[in-house]
Amino acid sequence: MQAGTGLRERKKQRTREAIVDAAFKLFAERGFDGTTIADIADAADIAPRTFFSYFPSKDDVVFHDFEETQATIASWLRDREPGTNAIDALRAGIASAVDELEHARPREKRLRARLVRENQSLAAHSEHLKSRLGDLLAEAVAEDLGDAPGDLRPRLVAAAFVAVIGVIEEMPEDGLEHSAETIDSLLAFLRGGLAALQDQRRG
Repeated sequence: MQAGTGLRERKKQRTREAIVDAAFKLFAERGFDGTTIADIADAADIAPRTFFSYFPSKDDVVFHDFEETQATIASWLRDREPGTNAIDALRAGIASAVDELEHARPREKRLRARLVRENQSLAAHSEHLKSRLGDLLAEAVAEDLGDAPGDLRPRLVAAAFVAVIGVIEEMPEDGLEHSAETIDSLLAFLRGGLAALQDQRRG
C-alpha cells in the first residue's frame, strides 16, 4: 500500500511539473494573456479538467511555488530558538537556503517578474500572496513584542517586510547575483526596527 501511495505521489508530482514547465514555455512564447488553460493542458498532454486538479487558475501556475515558500518561512518562524526574534529567524533561514534560492529556476523567476509587471491581474495576485507572507511575520513579531497580530507594531514590521519583497522583485536582472546580499541588508534594516520596538516595550 505504501509503495503504491508513493508511486501515485511521484506521478502527481511529475504531472504538476509538466504543467508548470509547459505553462512557462508558452508564457515566454505567447505571453500570459495569449496562453489559455487549454493550450497548457495540450502542451502538458493532459485533459483541461486535469489542470484544475492541480491549480485553481492560470494565475496560480505563475506562483506555483508559493505554498512551499510559505510553509518554509512558517517553519523558520515557528521553530526558531527561544530568544531569537522573528527577523533573525528569517535571516538565518535565508542564509541556510541561499544557494538554493539563488540557483532555483532563475529564468523562470525573471519571466515571472516580467509577467507580473505586464499584467494587472498577476500584479494584484502577487500583492495578495505577499500580504499572506506579511501575516506570517506579523504573528511572529506579535509574539516577540507581546502584542496581538493585528496591533499596530506587528503590522508595521510586516508592511515593511512586504515592501522589502517588492524591492527585491524590482531589482534589474543584472543585479540578481547580488540578491542574497541585498536581502540580508534589508532584513538587517528590519531587525533594527524590531529591536527598537522591543527596547521601547522594555522601557
